[in-house]
Amino acid sequence: MIIPVRCYTCGKVMGDKWDIYQQKINEGKNHKEIFRELKVNRYCCKIILKSHVNLIDKILEYEDNE
Repeated sequence: MIIPVRCYTCGKVMGDKWDIYQQKINEGKNHKEIFRELKVNRYCCKIILKSHVNLIDKILEYEDNE
């Protein structure tokens, strides 16, 4: 739903990298280049960024606003 603040495995801060990662993906950059720029070296951290699905906007569509 919301990007994890820290990596589940190693504890590195990941929450601040999500917006930059998404911006660079939309620009068409390669994952390898992005990880090098963001200094994300561990597989556990790469998995969090690559596999995260941002569903919060879709869930909010179904919220009952009375």
